[in-house]
Amino acid sequence: MTITLPEAVFAPVRSQTAFEETVERLGTAIKLGLLAPGSRLPAERELCARLGIARSTLRQALTALSQSGHVFATRGRGGGTFVSDPLPPSDPPSPRMLAQWRDTCDRRLAVELGVAVLAAERADSGALDALDVLVTTLEGTLEDFVAYRQADIRLHVGLAEATRSTGLVRAMTEAQGAMTDLIAYIAHPPQVLASSNAQHRRLLAAVREGDAMRAASVMSEHLHGTEHILAGLLPGG
Repeated sequence: MTITLPEAVFAPVRSQTAFEETVERLGTAIKLGLLAPGSRLPAERELCARLGIARSTLRQALTALSQSGHVFATRGRGGGTFVSDPLPPSDPPSPRMLAQWRDTCDRRLAVELGVAVLAAERADSGALDALDVLVTTLEGTLEDFVAYRQADIRLHVGLAEATRSTGLVRAMTEAQGAMTDLIAYIAHPPQVLASSNAQHRRLLAAVREGDAMRAASVMSEHLHGTEHILAGLLPGG
């Protein structure tokens, strides 16, 4: 199992909204750090095959991402399409985002509680060993929120992958993307991150023991902690 680049990023898109969904899929993966700054995207032929889209659709999507500053293209040997480094700065939170942030948290809660329960029932030791490594990685990034957040996202998406549900992986990726939009605007002192990662350890311990109720309880505590921080620090929260 790999948790550094979830298959949901490159799962086939719906033909009715192929262009828009391709932009969203790649843009979200870049924003979450699943496609890291400076990394090279797969070749056009491979991307088209994995996403199930025409090359013209992919090129339209890449043009849109280039215009927004998320990717750039180079020619010649070693050329291709690369994720921008640094990425374009985020816009200030919109009034709509601030008005709907609790709904965003509610949707995430619904997804993550289901993931916690099913992971406790289905996760194998290999998947959990990989997630334990991420928890250790998180411990070393308490002073670097960008690195912490990328590992944090990989942990939550990896837990969804452990359920073996493609739909839940997609839902988790979308939920993490929406939360990233919110938490980008608040401070992240190391003490808060350390407490959050301690909850990660307790969560994975419950999942490893197959205790779905305890896993759901720890996950609920973990997510409500984020909501409290948002309520206290998000402008207008």
